[in-house]
Amino acid sequence: MAAAPGASAAPAAKPRIFYASPEGRDLGRCQEQHPCSLAQAQEVVRHEAAKGKGDVTVVLADGVYRIDKPLEFRVEDGGRDGHTVRWTAAPGAHPVISGGRQASGWQTYDQSAGIYVADIPVGLDTRQLYVNGKIAQRASKRLALSDVKLTATGMTLENPALAYLADVPGQNRIEFEALGDFTDRYSPVQSIEGRTVTMAQPAWDNNTWGWDTAQFALLGAPTWYLVNSLSFLDEIGEWYADPAAGKLYYKPAAGVDPDDLKVEVPQLESLVSIGGTYDEPVTNLELSGLEFTGTSWLGPSTHGYANQQNGAYLRNAVEYRPADSFTSCSRGCEQFERTRNMWFQEPAAVQVSAASDITLSRNVFTNLGSTALGIGNDANAHTTGVGLGASDVRVLANTFYEIGGHGIAVGGVRADAHHPSDPRMTNQDISLRDNTVNRVSVEYKDNSGILSTYVTRAQIVHNEVANVAYDGIDTGYGWGINDPGGSQDYVNRGYYKYNPLYTTPTTLKDNLVSGTLVHNTKARFADGGNLYNLSASPGTVVERNYLYNASGVGLYLDEGTRHTTYRHNVLDGTNPWVFTNAYGPNNTADNTLQENWLNSGGAQIPNAASRNNRLIGNVTVSGANWPDAAWDVICSAGVAPEYRTALNANLFGLYERCGQASGKVAQPLQTDGRSAATSTFTQSGSHFGISAAGADVWGGGGQRDDQYGAIYAEDAVVAGESISARVDVVNDANRFAKSGVMLRNDVTAAGVSPGYAVVAVTPRAGVLFEWDANGDGYLESEARADVDTYRPLWVKLTRTTNGVSAAYSFDGVNYRQVGTEVPLPGAAAAQDGAIFSTSHDKSRSRINVFSEVALGGPLVTG
Repeated sequence: MAAAPGASAAPAAKPRIFYASPEGRDLGRCQEQHPCSLAQAQEVVRHEAAKGKGDVTVVLADGVYRIDKPLEFRVEDGGRDGHTVRWTAAPGAHPVISGGRQASGWQTYDQSAGIYVADIPVGLDTRQLYVNGKIAQRASKRLALSDVKLTATGMTLENPALAYLADVPGQNRIEFEALGDFTDRYSPVQSIEGRTVTMAQPAWDNNTWGWDTAQFALLGAPTWYLVNSLSFLDEIGEWYADPAAGKLYYKPAAGVDPDDLKVEVPQLESLVSIGGTYDEPVTNLELSGLEFTGTSWLGPSTHGYANQQNGAYLRNAVEYRPADSFTSCSRGCEQFERTRNMWFQEPAAVQVSAASDITLSRNVFTNLGSTALGIGNDANAHTTGVGLGASDVRVLANTFYEIGGHGIAVGGVRADAHHPSDPRMTNQDISLRDNTVNRVSVEYKDNSGILSTYVTRAQIVHNEVANVAYDGIDTGYGWGINDPGGSQDYVNRGYYKYNPLYTTPTTLKDNLVSGTLVHNTKARFADGGNLYNLSASPGTVVERNYLYNASGVGLYLDEGTRHTTYRHNVLDGTNPWVFTNAYGPNNTADNTLQENWLNSGGAQIPNAASRNNRLIGNVTVSGANWPDAAWDVICSAGVAPEYRTALNANLFGLYERCGQASGKVAQPLQTDGRSAATSTFTQSGSHFGISAAGADVWGGGGQRDDQYGAIYAEDAVVAGESISARVDVVNDANRFAKSGVMLRNDVTAAGVSPGYAVVAVTPRAGVLFEWDANGDGYLESEARADVDTYRPLWVKLTRTTNGVSAAYSFDGVNYRQVGTEVPLPGAAAAQDGAIFSTSHDKSRSRINVFSEVALGGPLVTG
């Protein structure tokens, strides 16, 4: 009822604020001067929220909150009557919710091999170790395809050099990893006797039937590894855990004391579970300004990881699997198709289901062993046992990096996801905006950066997805199997003999993917796309996205994609720029691709006319000659400027043209006195950007190129000293574009100055160490480290008494040498040290980002 004329409205309820800290007491008063523990704060909030008299806020002080079980937010933890419960960081604080414990007290285990050992609790197992904030590699061994022969029960060791495996301890901890063309599979070993390796079941059976199997990659040859044995621990940065003995083994770089490293051992599978029931969902809850870290998903260690596509996997024994499946069903068969509605999903570190009006904003998700954030996944992926049912969930300006699985996974893959038995199960109105997803899918490489399956009105807007082994953003699921009338392709495969043929639509519709920046994706797999869709999605629009340095297909409309519109996207270097999988009777039809811009690759659109897949007004340009409307898309793609960090490719705006570069440290300079390469230099705090449209820095084989942009310290490096930098982002497109550190007598004397050496990160040619071996002022000698560069990398040059050596690092401490120490003829006693870039393309360049720059003196430009 409205207030009577002249009457005053009731004052708004005063927000109630409580305080928590890592040292808070369970019986604390939750006051600013007397903070309480997380558990006590939750008790207080439940009591206050139940009153329904206003918003309730918990302010978390700075520090690490180590938890031994997940934080569970149930219906009583949410707001009432339109009020909100907020858990948020104190101003300027960085509270960390951690499921890990630190490893310390390292002792030498094998001095000659450089291996150390530390005690961990007996029984503590993990698939991940986090060292200085980076995911460390489990001890592993790459196999040649001729080393082993796969069989129905395991494998035969064909290479005599592998005979020692029959005698190694802990054989049942060894795993076989197989990377195909869109799957990354893990199978545990049961035992090894002589040359015979027997694999644990049902993991082996599940990994050796279906599509893209361990023994039969879909398109080409698979890649095989043996993982997780102390006998494989031979590379800097590798580790191995022995839970039975309570021991953790690690191999740092020479001269590095592991007690000086931050080594975190995860102990939990998940950290936060937000979920109620369909009758009583969690509502009005917000988590902001927090960091979530320290998980490991142990499931694959026992039941394996038999991925089928994008993190959905077979887990249990299948009673109707044919006995001869290893041969008869290594490329699909009727009984395998029958399994599609019984696949599992990965559990996430932070889980949201049976919940509405939930906000996660400005949080950091890092060092997590599987999916970071799971929203409305199937029940098997939620600790509540209640899946789906997520609505009005806002994921705003979060950062996801160093993640084992997906950054974000929304939606389920089973029947209740696409045809809910209760309408309250429907996942709807999910907003993912201004999030940075960078270097995820590290352990489960077949996970996309962002996955949204059966969702109504998903809004995936102005995110950045980068450094991903598989696809950038995937929407939809099901291959059109569950769309009205089904798919004739799957009628032919026998699927509907065992599964429903639906006459009604799925919940997949009215989604938007817009304004997103996608780059450095598809690092490991041939199949898949950078923006990818499965199944009918009426009303869905994919628009104004910018894709570059993205391998393979740009826009991939896979089986069953229908009623979608792709418009005003910029496809820079993808090939083909679009693929509509309309081969066979799979219902990929009625899609419109309109007014997109591209500069390479054709359109692969089979049966376009008969399927009504239309190309309208798409524009092909040469190089970077984009029209103004395309530049508009390029410059506005990705997260908003206020949310950008060194992880973002557009920290300085990607291109000078975009007008976002700030903190100029110099005007553009000529880097070669004879043929000028345009250079741009920018600075923001401790971060530097260099754009240099240079032909190359290489003088071998008759080539005489020495064009670069550099920020340097003059006469700053003498024998016994090093220069180093972290190369945060390489945005240049050419395979051999280089960004790194440079040493020479005079950085401004390109093509003349001797004493010249560089070590650089390239987009797709690993880390290159190049030097001038004859003192003529050009680089003509080279060593290479074939290493994954889809991540920030540190590079370092060290002046020695007789020359120079080069190294790279994943964490800034443990360096691996590239090649050997080499002489450097003509090197002066004191040399210039620089960070530099060359685009390997005189016609175009992007801004590459550096940080943690150490060049031995004040920085100037040249």
